[in-house]
Amino acid sequence: MGRMSVEELPEYAERVLEVAELIPAGRVMTYGDVAEWLGEGGPRQVGRVMALYGGAVPWWRVVRADGTLLPGHELRALGHYREEGTPLREAGRTAEGHVPKLDMRRARWDGAGADGAGADGGPRAGTHT
Repeated sequence: MGRMSVEELPEYAERVLEVAELIPAGRVMTYGDVAEWLGEGGPRQVGRVMALYGGAVPWWRVVRADGTLLPGHELRALGHYREEGTPLREAGRTAEGHVPKLDMRRARWDGAGADGAGADGGPRAGTHT
């Protein structure tokens, strides 16, 4: 399934998907990072866009802040992460299915090199403490 044309896609969704396409292989941004980058919306809005329209972009690079892999898509995402060399943390013995988590400290991308700042001219995503 191809990506919808700009005319068919809500403007905010188009902007979210454009950010997802900027994220380099082997790196991730959280839903909140994407919203911060855009200067609009929040993690839930970004998650909704990704759930509805994210299939044609590297969806596995927009993630939960705790590094947990997307429920129901863990194995597909894990294949992408391993192929791209995304930093992972090995799963503990008590982790369901022994699925690793993302190493957010090492995998998180702050947007450096994209355009230097968020769309609102503010700081890059992930630069806050």
